[in-house]
Amino acid sequence: MSVISWCLVAAGFLAVVAARQSSQPQQGHSQQSGRRGRAAASSSAAWVAPPILGARAKNPYTTAASGQPRFARTAVVMETDLYQELGVRRGATEKDIKNAYRTAARKYHPDVNPSDDAKEKFQVINEAYQVLSNPELRQRYDQFGMAGVKQGAGGGPGMQDFDINDIFESFFGGQQGGGARRRSGPTQGDDLRFDLEIDFQTALFGGQQKIRVTQLEGCGTCGGSGVAPGASVTTCATCNGRGTTVQVVNTILGRMQQQARCNTCGGTGTVVEKYCGTCDGKGVNKRSKQLTVTIPPGVESGNRLRVRGEGDAGPKGGPSGDLYVFLSVKPDPRFRREGMDIYTEMPVSYIDAILGRTLSVPTVDGEVDVVLPAGTQPGTTLRIEGKGVPKLNQINVRGSHFVKVKVQIPKSLSSREKDLILQLEEASR
Repeated sequence: MSVISWCLVAAGFLAVVAARQSSQPQQGHSQQSGRRGRAAASSSAAWVAPPILGARAKNPYTTAASGQPRFARTAVVMETDLYQELGVRRGATEKDIKNAYRTAARKYHPDVNPSDDAKEKFQVINEAYQVLSNPELRQRYDQFGMAGVKQGAGGGPGMQDFDINDIFESFFGGQQGGGARRRSGPTQGDDLRFDLEIDFQTALFGGQQKIRVTQLEGCGTCGGSGVAPGASVTTCATCNGRGTTVQVVNTILGRMQQQARCNTCGGTGTVVEKYCGTCDGKGVNKRSKQLTVTIPPGVESGNRLRVRGEGDAGPKGGPSGDLYVFLSVKPDPRFRREGMDIYTEMPVSYIDAILGRTLSVPTVDGEVDVVLPAGTQPGTTLRIEGKGVPKLNQINVRGSHFVKVKVQIPKSLSSREKDLILQLEEASR
């Protein structure tokens, strides 16, 4: 058949689907989800034999009056390309996807980029990573698009989302002859998050903190494989190791092949004689572990520390994920921090402001003597260089400590003090 004939077949297929949707009454959400699942399943089928469209054959998709093709209105929903959002190719490895996500997250995270566009972009890349980092969800997305991972979410009653590329891939290419073997090798474990509150001094000068986390570790009995020691692992005889079985079904377009997960091996392509009793075949066990985390100098609230290899162990002996420690700093009532600078207020008497004196100012390094010049005005700010916050990971590079002078004016005076003030007023004229 020519390409034009194939296009007519595809257009007719869309018209029939739309006509069926318009003729069916609106139903509840659960029935809609069922229709979406069937539509998604049919999009993965491989073409076997089309119906014959001869010159004299009656075209079932034409109007009775004119004989012209009848096309129903079909809603085509444009969806986001998750690979494009993360900036990776479709054949990217799990490491490439993870690195791309971390790079994009550092750029668009709301704590780093406060713009509204960045917030929306971060939500999109986060959704993309959640799908592409999960082997099962990624396989469903590659086959069915977003319809395969949303499980019927979105759209009105009777509404179905079609990906034109998926339909034409089923007609003109795609997986023929049963598809490829399902990927079931070891994958990296999940990352963990731990929220840690530290005091003001530790944030400035660094230190060490002990934390306790609950994580999944590889099973010591089976080495993370989930298979009991000495048990055999054989190729599934039902699917010949592919993880999927093929069924031939009759449709309005002819006979088509449809793939389904193998019921014997569960899609893994292998049959295990006996699973490990220690981990129940999961390959991992939950445990509580104490870790010592090193806090670098100069951190502040919102900073994140990464501890490699201290996340959950990967399934089937896969490498462990990472532990991310999110820091929050307890405020100190004596100091106010802004970047690498520290601000305090110092009350002085009006006499000291007039005559001047040496003040003992508390800093993060202890008491420091500061000269208060004679005639200091209320609100004057004094600067102490090198007594501020160290630069992150560079303890020898520090900001400044700023002292705002608050001159205290007495609300009441004794007779003698009042006489002295009047004498001072006369002398200053």
